[in-house]
Amino acid sequence: MDLGLQGKVAMVAAASKGIGLATAKLLTQEGCRVSICARGEETLEAAAGEIGEETRSYVVDVSNAEDLAWWVEQTHQDLGRVDILVTNTGGPPAGPLGTITDEQWQQGFDSTLMNIVRLVRLVAPDMTTAGWGRIVHITSLVAKEPSSILPISSTLRSGIMALTRLQATELAPHGVTVNGVLPGHTLTDRQRHLAQVRAERDGTTPEEALERQGADVPIGRLADPSEIAAAIAFLCSNQAAYITGTNLLVDGGLTKGLA
Repeated sequence: MDLGLQGKVAMVAAASKGIGLATAKLLTQEGCRVSICARGEETLEAAAGEIGEETRSYVVDVSNAEDLAWWVEQTHQDLGRVDILVTNTGGPPAGPLGTITDEQWQQGFDSTLMNIVRLVRLVAPDMTTAGWGRIVHITSLVAKEPSSILPISSTLRSGIMALTRLQATELAPHGVTVNGVLPGHTLTDRQRHLAQVRAERDGTTPEEALERQGADVPIGRLADPSEIAAAIAFLCSNQAAYITGTNLLVDGGLTKGLA
């Protein structure tokens, strides 16, 4: 299927590894010119090399408003008007609710929620002027099924579902869609870290924790990041022009709720 993305300019946040990297790769394969960011310069440069020659990479802390404004401006200068935005960030601190400090809550708020508010505010004018745009927020299934070891993520990502709906309603008349993708258990560095947390809590090994997580999924395994990227790329396509305000679970059937 031709997604109709040839020549589009896409920004993908936190794209040096995991789902962000897989998404940037797939959008590049679909003909996009891609701007990526991450905090670590070395891993960022390696990722840009994997993605392709058209890629532009920028060292950015998504929790910093000035960094985000700089990233958007540099993308304008180097690639042109932004057509696609994929927001993404590393997960906030994990641990039982009673152990989370005020500083950790604030850190999670800035990196998980405010980067979305700020980035959409920065790119929306270009998209509305052009009458075409695609915005996809990578969040998590904990937005619908809160996790006891991810209290910050569960709280904020539930709020992002509401924010997605609000942004979608505001931008829909201008030809801009806004959707969320809620991955389930995916084999990323974040998942390996959470396996370590669970293993320490349960007195097992990280390998056993990962195996147990895969077994809990009806499909019977963890997702590959490329499988999440495929859903994101479709939501960025011309074919998805009538899909907006949706929070799409890509979790192998793990989430049991109907809402």
